[in-house]
Amino acid sequence: MKRNTFIKSLGIIPIVANMKLNELGKFTAGFAPSETMPVLFLGHGSPMNAIVENEYAIAWQKLGKTLPKPAAILCVSAHWQTKGTFVTAMEKPKTIHDFYGFPKALFDVEYPAPGSAELAGETKRAITTTEVGFDYDWGLDHGSWSVLKHIYPDANVPVIEMSLDYTQSPQWHFELAKELAGLRNKGVLIIGSGNMVHNLRVLDFNMAGGFDWAMDASATMKKLIAERNFTSLANYKDLGKAVQLAVPTNEHYLPLLYALGLAEKNENISLFNDKAEAGSITMTSLKIDKN
Repeated sequence: MKRNTFIKSLGIIPIVANMKLNELGKFTAGFAPSETMPVLFLGHGSPMNAIVENEYAIAWQKLGKTLPKPAAILCVSAHWQTKGTFVTAMEKPKTIHDFYGFPKALFDVEYPAPGSAELAGETKRAITTTEVGFDYDWGLDHGSWSVLKHIYPDANVPVIEMSLDYTQSPQWHFELAKELAGLRNKGVLIIGSGNMVHNLRVLDFNMAGGFDWAMDASATMKKLIAERNFTSLANYKDLGKAVQLAVPTNEHYLPLLYALGLAEKNENISLFNDKAEAGSITMTSLKIDKN
């Protein structure tokens, strides 16, 4: 599998100047209170999972039928890294085909979910430890739409993405996630999309499961999740050689820390799609909720 990595070095763009009052209202309107929404971490794997009817797609489809209907979705995708923190704020986010070497059918997929300036504004207000900029250029990359296509196939739930600031530490991202907690009580479904084990350098498409080191790393991560030892997971570089091989770069791992940062003490953390493939990728996913 090959993919392009999009890195944007942007400054914070002022949005209030010259903005019409009705436009500003989109960013200041609030969401109604709700029951606490679940949090998801989704191992998204290959973009091909968007168009094949495999066990992962079936699990995502079942998930969509059991989740409470959200007012909007905030997705932290492995595929949007920036200098600084940004949220998409356009009315109609484009479907980004951020990969190459795949069949035309995959490039033909569109996921026309609306954006949400309201949620962009809510997210900006929720985060106080760093500046959050509004982005009008990005859209929805395959970390979002390849899974949402199965969970909400009608694309009728507004979606925004929040970027990963590549200049910050894993611990910083874990702490930042906690500032988003209030959105869960406003009907917002927060999704981290990446992969716990993700090493494209040593993929073996002829291998059905995972390399020994990948399985060891996965077991270590799952044990720490079960123990709720999230601090050790944030300090993953101290977890040994197997985890180092599993996380050679951290963009696919950081969305996991966002999900764990939002887990409350009294909530369950359940696993699904807990499998390895092509030697060096795990599709392990988490659902965090009060049930």
